[in-house]
Amino acid sequence: MKNLVVLGGGYGGMKILNELLPDQLPEDVSITLVDQVPYHCLKTEYYALAAGTISDKEVRVTFPEHSRLTIKYGTVTRIEPNEKTVYLQDGEKVVYDDLVIGLGCEDKYHGVPGADQFTYSIQSISQSRRTYAALNNLGPGSVVGIVGAGLSGVELASELSESREDLQIKLFDRGKHILSAFPTRLSTYVENWFVKHNVEIINNSNITKVEPNTLYNHDEPIFCDVIVWTAGIQANKIVRQMDAEKDGMGRLTVTPRHHLPNDEHVFIVGDCASLPHAPSAQLAEGQALQIVDVLKKRWQNEEPPTAFPPIKLKGILGSLGKKQGFGLMSERPITGRVARLLKSGVLWLYKFHNG
Repeated sequence: MKNLVVLGGGYGGMKILNELLPDQLPEDVSITLVDQVPYHCLKTEYYALAAGTISDKEVRVTFPEHSRLTIKYGTVTRIEPNEKTVYLQDGEKVVYDDLVIGLGCEDKYHGVPGADQFTYSIQSISQSRRTYAALNNLGPGSVVGIVGAGLSGVELASELSESREDLQIKLFDRGKHILSAFPTRLSTYVENWFVKHNVEIINNSNITKVEPNTLYNHDEPIFCDVIVWTAGIQANKIVRQMDAEKDGMGRLTVTPRHHLPNDEHVFIVGDCASLPHAPSAQLAEGQALQIVDVLKKRWQNEEPPTAFPPIKLKGILGSLGKKQGFGLMSERPITGRVARLLKSGVLWLYKFHNG
């Protein structure tokens, strides 16, 4: 019996399971999924969980069930491709014939002293729960500093400002405008929304140090009751420790078939893979479909495609609280109620098809 091991039940790992199960998995192949939690998590909604506007249950989706699917709950400590073995924290070994690494990403602190110790995060469900507890136990008038005004920082700031009007929210961004990766029209729209909702945007910031309840912007101390870090990501540390070619974010270089250049049995999906597009759930799912195609061909003793068409991304959607939003659909900027409804609809469809 061949064993396909999938590390991480994120968007890529979940898509692989749903494409192979229940009836596309050959009789001589089993699947072992390794994850730290017993359910698939909707990472795109962690900002709302941290802000306290949705319940924990709303970001969880049950993994599929199958007689040849084994789910192991644990933490990966190292991967040994030469042994075709994955080691878990409790000392258990998981042997594979094919491996899919989808361990996700971690915060990148850019060498800022104290940032990893004295800030909160929304990169995992456990971290988002801790951030929720910290934010929602704050008293009126408390100061919340959010470092990083990309998609995650903007969504967290807007959700929190709408649900806790009593808080003073400061959004720190390195650029002249927030959401620098988006068209100016969208950046301006979001900035105006924040002005109306009393969120202070601090542009051209440079966080040089973080201490308990204090961050330093250009070495000037600013008191904050809670500091949340959303200023960049890097690949999971297990991936960064692997002896393989990587990019500047610690992501592994992959072939057009999404496996390591020197090992066709180790596939990389999602935030761990070095790809031309920014990491996203859409990109991970697109990769997963192509990885499944490669695996199925090999299991049938057929030659997989040497390359695939570029993964088409439908767009990016962000929320501004529960009623407004922004995004890019087919490179066209959209704002307002329509953008928010589209995001809600996409989330509903995803839950419907996976639940």
